[in-house]
Amino acid sequence: MVAEFKNLTKSEVELMLKAPFQVCILIAGADGTIDKKEIKGAIESAKKKKRSSATLASYFRDISVDFEETLKILIQSYPYEATQRNPLLVEELSHLNEVLLKLDRDFASHYYNFLLDLASGIASSSGGFFGMKKVGREEAKYIKLPMLKVPV
Repeated sequence: MVAEFKNLTKSEVELMLKAPFQVCILIAGADGTIDKKEIKGAIESAKKKKRSSATLASYFRDISVDFEETLKILIQSYPYEATQRNPLLVEELSHLNEVLLKLDRDFASHYYNFLLDLASGIASSSGGFFGMKKVGREEAKYIKLPMLKVPV
């Protein structure tokens, strides 16, 4: 278990572990379709961040086990239609605001920035001119994760 989670409830820990997958589903599915490029982009973004963040190292060890399989299972647990799925994801992710306040400020800040980087990586992984880093209109609504507040 991640040492920074010692003061969290079981449901708060579950949310912290589930949030990157929820961000993936929200951003990748914002336009109504979750394609393979976006899933691959999510996996690559998570791998890059895992290698570059010492602060979140133990957290990444926990979520990186079966990342792709966990993502696919979680996708199936949400409604197929983006108009039904996205409000659920936004609501669930908004609960992170309370949880992040309970964490060490440095850890919370790195975690928040990881989620933003993940969202950006997924959004730019599909679409555009010959698939070159263009963010779609629907993805743009969520890319900055407006349901989350910067942890202070």
